[in-house]
Amino acid sequence: MSFRPVFIAVVIAFALVLAAFLINRARPKAETEQPEGAFVRATGKCAECHSRTQYSIVHEYEMSRHAQKNVSCLDCHQAAPGQDKEDHHDFVIAKGHLTAANCRSCHEQIYQQFTRSRHAAPAWAAIYGEKGLTPEQVNFSETYQPGGTRRPPHPFVQAEGGSAMISGCEQCHSIGKPNPDGTIGTCTNCHTRHTSSVAIARLPSTCGQCHMGPDHSQMEIYDESKHGLMFAAQEKLLNLDAEPDKLTTRDMFVPTCATCHMSGINGLGVTHDPSERLSYYLANAMTEKRPNYAQAQAKMKQVCGQCHTEDVVNRVYDQAEKVVQTTNQRVSAAKAIVDGLRADGLLKGPPFSQPIDFLYFDFWHYDGRTAKHGAFMGGADFVQWHGNYPMLKKMVELQAAADELRRNRAHQK
Repeated sequence: MSFRPVFIAVVIAFALVLAAFLINRARPKAETEQPEGAFVRATGKCAECHSRTQYSIVHEYEMSRHAQKNVSCLDCHQAAPGQDKEDHHDFVIAKGHLTAANCRSCHEQIYQQFTRSRHAAPAWAAIYGEKGLTPEQVNFSETYQPGGTRRPPHPFVQAEGGSAMISGCEQCHSIGKPNPDGTIGTCTNCHTRHTSSVAIARLPSTCGQCHMGPDHSQMEIYDESKHGLMFAAQEKLLNLDAEPDKLTTRDMFVPTCATCHMSGINGLGVTHDPSERLSYYLANAMTEKRPNYAQAQAKMKQVCGQCHTEDVVNRVYDQAEKVVQTTNQRVSAAKAIVDGLRADGLLKGPPFSQPIDFLYFDFWHYDGRTAKHGAFMGGADFVQWHGNYPMLKKMVELQAAADELRRNRAHQK
């Protein structure tokens, strides 16, 4: 018997196996590195296509708490009440971007807390006023945030134009954008889309996407504060992934924004209304106590008390409240100068049409806010050199500009 045919068959078979191996090795890892069985069951057929086109979102989902709990893609992407639908590879899903309507199907309590906050309708109304909001949404928001939603559009909408609003202001304020399905906002502004990460939501830099800059410099103040310094040094020692209802000071012995404003640390109640523990309207030109002042301050002091003594907490609050009082006095004096000019007919035209309009706006919107936030957040440099000092300087400039306008009128007579 000749072994030649057998030898040729073995060589051909080996060549075919080798060729298949080489071809397979050249395929994208997204196709060759198949996820675990539990992941496949959780996502159904979605990963089969999306691992070839948007592998990153499949991998993000694979790492998420949703995947661990067998929440499938369709659980989130199916159309919620009020949403348009579309056919998508034999599935029916929500058309367009997901909204809070998709999240609230599982997280209703969290959504209700959010709608009571200034992150909801008041955030959108800060740009466009009541535009796009239903009367019911306005009335609901005003119940919890008086004056935050029933307001006219900001003068910048007309002065700066649509492109500035869409690419600038809306990128943050859309956290409270009204959706066609009747809900407010999108949870992924803070939680990211496919990781749905608690850890990312707890990072100071997540809040700092919006809470930064001269008009609301909380991120910069936090970075300067002792809290921020300790976080930068010890972030890797913190358990940022801890479950919200089980969070303790062993997990977060250094606070981030979310720890103080939202967390249920050591058994305290978790909230998605960050204003629930705020006792003042610090963002306003003239700061007043919030309607829930006493309750809110007690709640925040309870959070502070997880790490600090009562004497320390009360001292910080006493000092900060004195900064609020002083800043109010200075803003009131500056406003009196501008109001006096308008009353005497020396300032005319729409808002932000005269140089002194910008000077006064920067006085309270930049410097006054910064001094107040710095006092409550432990940012000494921001109380002084980014707050009180520029207010002192601009008060002199405001008075000089007012005197000049009055002199010019006197010369014209």
